[in-house]
Formats: sequence, structure tokens, C-alpha cells
Amino acid sequence: MFKNLLSRIIQLLSVVVGLVLLVFILFQALPGPEQILSGQRTDNSTREAIVEELGLDEPVYVQALGYLNDVSVISIYAESKTPKGIKGLCITQGNNYQLWVKLPYMRKSFQTQQQVSAILWGAFGGTAVLALAALIVAGIIGIPLGVLAALKANSKLDYTIVGFSTLGISIPSFFSAMLFSWIFGFVLHDFTGLSMTGSLYELDALGENYSLRLDHLILPAVALGIRPVAVFIQLTRNTMVEILNQDYIQLAKAKGLKESVVIWRHAFPNALNPIITSIGGWFSSLLAGSFFTEYIFQWKGLGKVTIEALQQSDFPIVMGGVLFTACVFFIIHSLTELMYVWIDPRLKHS
Repeated sequence: MFKNLLSRIIQLLSVVVGLVLLVFILFQALPGPEQILSGQRTDNSTREAIVEELGLDEPVYVQALGYLNDVSVISIYAESKTPKGIKGLCITQGNNYQLWVKLPYMRKSFQTQQQVSAILWGAFGGTAVLALAALIVAGIIGIPLGVLAALKANSKLDYTIVGFSTLGISIPSFFSAMLFSWIFGFVLHDFTGLSMTGSLYELDALGENYSLRLDHLILPAVALGIRPVAVFIQLTRNTMVEILNQDYIQLAKAKGLKESVVIWRHAFPNALNPIITSIGGWFSSLLAGSFFTEYIFQWKGLGKVTIEALQQSDFPIVMGGVLFTACVFFIIHSLTELMYVWIDPRLKHS
């Protein structure tokens, strides 16, 4: 267990380092934030001052190492350059250097000067709610249809359901998001009552209080859940077909047990392992893959915040959003594997 945990930590660190270096390199192709912050009519001296203040005058590798030092749990700072927003334990060293054991520091937004960690945590709730809602939609629709297809294997109904799932896998989430937004939020708005855009909480007409708008969740959740619905259908169908042909299922039928008992108490529980693994994997994928869906529906989440920051060259938010999503993806995958072992104890010995 300890070796496995150590291996995963090393993998996470390597992913974080790789992402930092990659995003730093790609960010060089974007317009400098000093152009946006200073405006078009500002003179060169003002822009140079902004560049120096943001540390953008240093070589790329120096900026990358500085950012890795900030997001690291153990960091070393020159006493005069210690960030004000870090939280942790400081052990003062000689030669005016400080050793810190701290929480990861993701710096401040170029635009608002707010802590990036606070911005991301505020947006993460919206992304988590959307991903969970999409996963629930996928489970409610996909698993029963998969069971039904397995029970009617090689029939016209089976072919229809599998054909629907194949089509669903082929449709990108951003395309289904645009399609659903236009059809159900605009063309059929008078019938559905749904809006093309909107977040979970919305200001009232007076702009004073927030109100909960669950109706805004319907279209983005369904659009985001189309692909996992298709995957759940095929996975459930194939697993159930295999299990229904097992000897112990045939024996249960020979004993005269009701078909519903055979299906739901004997066959379906044994089909849960791959389904739960897929659910965990899809939840982390939906968290990371909801960026364009959130932006299309203007749903306040990590995706919308990160894309808007990218448009404004707000580098700390972009970097924070990428690393935050990668860490959440890694943690959920690890928890999914632990749950898989808990469901099937035989894996503990392998």
C-alpha cells in the first residue's frame, strides 16, 4: 500500500511539473497581459513597469521554476520576495532566505488581484454540481437501457439501443451543448421555459439577492451527459450479456426463481464492477471536459473562469485552473480504484 501511494505521489508530481512547463511554453504565444492591463494608449515605460512588476521580464525557465516553487508544499524564498498571500510555517534560514512548509500558493489574478485559489474554489462548486448532474442523467438513462438491451440481445430493440449509443459516443459535448442550447433554449423556449444560458445562482431583478435556478442545470447536464449515457449503455449491455450466460444464472433459472430476482439480485450486482469503474472515470472526465459546455451555457464553473482568463491573458488563473483540474482528476481516479478493490476483495490478492 505504501509503495502504491508513493508511486502515485511521484506520478502526480511529474504530471504537475510537465503541465507547468507545457503551459508556460504555450503561454508565450499569447498577447502579453501588460497590453490588456495598460490599454492601447499607454506609453512604453508604463508597460515595462507592469512587465517588471508581474515578473514577465525574466526568462521562461526562471518563471517556470518560480511558479513550481510557489505551488510546492516546501518552498524557499528570498526574504524580500516572499509572497504575502502564502499560508504555512516559516523557518527562517541564514543569508536572508526563508524555508516554508505551506499550502500551494497559486498567486493572484492579474485582473482582479484576488487569490487564484479563492477564485477556483468558488467556481469548482458549479463544475462539480454540473458533472454530478450529468453523471446522474447518464446513470438513470444508460444503465436501464443497457440492461434492457442485454435482455433483448440480438433483437431489433437491442440494435436500436446500441445504434443510439454509437451515435451518442460520436457527438462531441460542445456540439451537443450548442445544439441543445439553440433548440430547447431558443427555438422551443416558449414550450420548454428553459434559457440558453444561466448559472446555478442568479441575481434577482433588483440585483440584491441570489436565487437558486435548478432549471438552468437541465440543458448543460443533459448535453454533457450524452456521451457517458452511450458508454454506460454499451458497457452495461455487454457485461450483462456475458453474465446472463454464466452457469450460476442458468442454475438460478432452473430452480424456478423469478426472472426479476435472477436479473436484479444475481446478475446485475456482478455487473457493477466495470460500471462503477466507468462512473468514477467519467466523473473525473466530466470535471475536466466541461470547459466548453460551461462556456457555451455561461455556467459559472472552472471551465468558464479558465477560458475567460485565457482570453484576458490572466496567466495565474489559467495555470491554477489547469493544475487544479489535473489534481482533482488524479484524486478521483485513485479513489475509484480503491472503491473497485472494496467491491471485489479478490483484487487485494492480485
